Amino acid sequence: MQRAPAGHPAVTRLDMGANRAGKRYSAFDQVRRLLWWVAAPLFRCSPRPFFAWRRWLLRLFGARVGRHVHVYPAARIDMPWHVTIGEWSAVGEDALIYALGAVTIGSRVTISQRAHLCAGTHDYTDPAMPLLKPPIVIGDDVWICADAFVGPGVKVGDGAVVAARAVVVKDVEPWTVVAGNPARPVKARILRSKHP
Repeated sequence: MQRAPAGHPAVTRLDMGANRAGKRYSAFDQVRRLLWWVAAPLFRCSPRPFFAWRRWLLRLFGARVGRHVHVYPAARIDMPWHVTIGEWSAVGEDALIYALGAVTIGSRVTISQRAHLCAGTHDYTDPAMPLLKPPIVIGDDVWICADAFVGPGVKVGDGAVVAARAVVVKDVEPWTVVAGNPARPVKARILRSKHP
């Protein structure tokens, strides 16, 4: 294990008691989390084509969900009241939207199967490791491919593609394809014109 250099003011132990005693959620959020946990089987056990039902259920819990959005039943959305999804977007099977902070997904966006949008982290420089909730913003016309990870505080620009299994920890420029871990730009995304 690497230690801080001599004379560095770093503490050598984490304060897990302070971490567990820290107030992470309001009482209102705690109640909403419990109710969403109770309601989640109604979401997950709904038949695959019941997109309108799942949109309604998400809206009931405070999500802002546009028209024609397809959220698949095996998708997991934590704290939906922090989620906004634009029109014609889709969230695939086993995708995880961990919305401790705000997660904004634009219009015509595809979040593919097993992708993970994580709007929560900890301040690892603080011995109590307090919870942080940096927002995620996904622009319009974006594709987050299968198994990709988008970290807290990241903005993915309009038209960008995050390749399969990429790990995005920094902002992605519009109309750029990124890949790898950590994700790096690999090419521009240029749409072909439609056939006449």
